[in-house]
Amino acid sequence: MTDFDKRHTCWRELITERMRWNMDSWSNVISCTISDLELDRRFDATHGKEEGVPFTLWTWDWVYFSHEYDGADLCLCVRRNPEEK
Repeated sequence: MTDFDKRHTCWRELITERMRWNMDSWSNVISCTISDLELDRRFDATHGKEEGVPFTLWTWDWVYFSHEYDGADLCLCVRRNPEEK
């Protein structure tokens, strides 16, 4: 694996990783604001400037969205419905 491969990812990979943490999956997707092509476009998510296309993706239990912090592209999420916890 090259340094390029280690730094470059796509939204689909970042979302999938976050979904695993939530025990969620792509089969639960209700809607997404970007296309499959944009989900799979590779970019350097580690530093510099925001490179990934902003998105919001809804599943039955979660809302996933893009976030840029200190030049890094991140996938964050929140529950769709409030919980008492």
